Amino acid sequence: MKRTPMELAAMASAAVPGLSPTGVAGSPDDAADFDAALLIDDAGRRWRVRSPKHLEASMRLETELLVLRTFVPAVRAELPFALPYVAGTVRQGDLCTFVYSHLPGTIRSIDSLVTSGRSVAADIGRAMAAIHAIPRELVTSADLPSYTANEFRQRRLNELDQAATTGKIPSILLRRWEHALEDVSLWRFKPTVVHGDLHEDNILLSGERVSAVTGWTDLRVGDPADDFAWLVAANDPRLTENVHAAYLASSKDPEDPHLIRRAALSAEFALAQWLVRGVAAENSVMVDEAVEMLGTLEEDVRAQEASDRRADEARAAEARASEARASEARAAEARAAEARAAAAAAAVQPAAKVTVVPIAPDTAPVVSGAAADGTAAGSGSAASAPRTVTPAGRGVAKPNRAPSLRAESVSGKGPQTGTDRNAGASPDGADHASTSRDEDADATGGDAAGTETTAIPLTPVPDK
Repeated sequence: MKRTPMELAAMASAAVPGLSPTGVAGSPDDAADFDAALLIDDAGRRWRVRSPKHLEASMRLETELLVLRTFVPAVRAELPFALPYVAGTVRQGDLCTFVYSHLPGTIRSIDSLVTSGRSVAADIGRAMAAIHAIPRELVTSADLPSYTANEFRQRRLNELDQAATTGKIPSILLRRWEHALEDVSLWRFKPTVVHGDLHEDNILLSGERVSAVTGWTDLRVGDPADDFAWLVAANDPRLTENVHAAYLASSKDPEDPHLIRRAALSAEFALAQWLVRGVAAENSVMVDEAVEMLGTLEEDVRAQEASDRRADEARAAEARASEARASEARAAEARAAEARAAAAAAAVQPAAKVTVVPIAPDTAPVVSGAAADGTAAGSGSAASAPRTVTPAGRGVAKPNRAPSLRAESVSGKGPQTGTDRNAGASPDGADHASTSRDEDADATGGDAAGTETTAIPLTPVPDK
């Protein structure tokens, strides 16, 4: 049953004695569960009215009343934002309508939050960290739900089984959620106090600061990722990152590496929960809405998986190409190293050993007359060939070859001919000089080893 803002104003007058509304307007709220309105009384004070549409919603409001009563002044003073007070209630049959004192600030749409900048996102993150830092004893003492990490995961699995029985969940989503829930490492988190119904309609802002937080009907101890689900569902990564960064900076607990991933799963799974509620309430409108949103999610998941496969294939191809390039580079380097090693070995290899061999005297020209048989005399080495003295009365014989150039270069002077010597020697000393030279030649020519010069014996030609 839907109630108009005027009907809600009348109910507020009955719930709060002395309240005289002078103005009324509708207020954003969960359309499937509540009717809501904002009032202004004759004193200029503001009030908020929430009226449940069904019994479950009424029970949630009564739970919120219990929660707000546990927030004693000492607890409220520790929070960086205001909490509502219940000013009065009025019951109609099984449903109870609540009137709340006015809270400062205004509600902004998700699009407005996206464009509000980093400072607004940062203050939302700090407010969320403050909620999660509320002592858990406050919740457990009020007999509100409390789950360990494993109990929470098992609860989600039970809800998944229940959603599967509707036959309206696409199989790809069932597999996706089941795989995530069976990944035990994903569900290792520290349970904290969780708002449970946090979204843009329950956050009031004054300027760039969070001034108040409302909607405490689902307070519990559980997975802190549930309070991030609405940010992930907004599909603006920058907003989510800014809020999360401020949350981490304000939180005293270690960073949960899987928080945002579980938040994404919670945002997706909320569609299945909505479907189950619609089926249970036999509300065809809710069921149709849930089925439509699940279909859209299925398309998005299929597109994302296809994109991931292409990205994986591209990365694999790039990895193979990179490995091939690296292998070729290693082979080229190996070849270059071998070439450098060979060059280095050649550079350090000792030069060929040079052995100094004594220069043997070349075959001396033999000065001889014609042989008795009319043939020319043969030539031999200076060490072995016999010297032949030309008989008197004959001329100088022509040598059979020229003297060695090495003999000239080492001694510094060439051999002298008989004519040269006769020109500078007296006839009386000719025989003496010849005999002396013959003795020198015999002394040096007998063993060529170790000699540097070669003496060529020449016999002077006697004058005719």
